[in-house]
Amino acid sequence: GCGEGEVLLLLAAAFPSSNFTGIDLDVTAIQVAEQRAKDRGLSNVRFVASDISAFLEAEEKHGAFDWVSAFDVIHDLSKPAVALKQIHACLKKGAGGAFLMVDIKAKTPVRENAHNSFAPFLYCVSLMHCMPVGLRDGGDGLGMMWGEEKASELLKEAGFGDVTIQEADSFNNLFVCR
Repeated sequence: GCGEGEVLLLLAAAFPSSNFTGIDLDVTAIQVAEQRAKDRGLSNVRFVASDISAFLEAEEKHGAFDWVSAFDVIHDLSKPAVALKQIHACLKKGAGGAFLMVDIKAKTPVRENAHNSFAPFLYCVSLMHCMPVGLRDGGDGLGMMWGEEKASELLKEAGFGDVTIQEADSFNNLFVCR
């Protein structure tokens, strides 16, 4: 989720004519984000304590957003496929709507990550944090090492016909989806 909202607060300050919505399960993080927005005098950003799927399932959200971003979070969701379908549904159709997802640069087949010296650490974090979080409520438990192949598969199943993967840095991939 958006956590304490720092990225959205920076965007809201830089683009005062745009409106921003941050979503996170953590009520305390949302309260911090709301206070920071108030302290900075930003009225074009709002924060919601909710599960992304629950927030986006409302019909009035369909086609309502120009841009949605997710930074290192989709693999942590208990129902990532549902969330991706709802993200797709909430985007404006045509050239206007885009989903930007940043996630760990990894391949889905484990053996294809053998060259990555960070892979043992990443699998450890995935097993100790990401998978338990993703398994809550009978979830899928993808973990951070779900890989670009699995991510691409779920994005296409969600309705994104155009998925471009770019290297963001030595650690992350950037998925641009329309």
